[in-house]
Amino acid sequence: MKIAVLSDSHTKVEYTKEVLSFLKEEGAQYVIHAGDLCLEANLKSLEENKLPYVSVFGNNDESLKKIAHKYFIKVEPYYFKIEDIKFKLMHMPYYLSGDCDVIIFGHTHIFESEYTNNTLFLNPGEVCAREKPLIECVLLEINDNEFIVNYYSRNINEKNFKREKSNYERN
Repeated sequence: MKIAVLSDSHTKVEYTKEVLSFLKEEGAQYVIHAGDLCLEANLKSLEENKLPYVSVFGNNDESLKKIAHKYFIKVEPYYFKIEDIKFKLMHMPYYLSGDCDVIIFGHTHIFESEYTNNTLFLNPGEVCAREKPLIECVLLEINDNEFIVNYYSRNINEKNFKREKSNYERN
């Protein structure tokens, strides 16, 4: 299974659309957004992408709470399953206990990928290119025996995404 993972879109709707389209072209079957969508237009982009998705409120998403009933956006930490894989999704990295197969978080705007004690901890970095001139996202591949983290980044002044790949053997 292939899952698009993104976070911290903030006000960059065009970047969010670009990342979603790119990851869908790369074979994404699901989308997970770790918060700070900030604008309803970013939630609409998740809907219009036509892939099953889930998102959580970030610390800058207060204005989205009044329209939350129209979208699949949850309060953190949000637990769910895709197939037989248990996920915990949050924006703020406050709930980083290894109680799931995959823990996804955002907020720091820094890509992180670590496999510890049978749990993958993953922060896809920032879509918004606010802290650095990079648009970042992840395509997470989950197979029977491994997690493959495909980290993509694109300088805002360039056209193509660069990929860094990490493989983790699942126990």
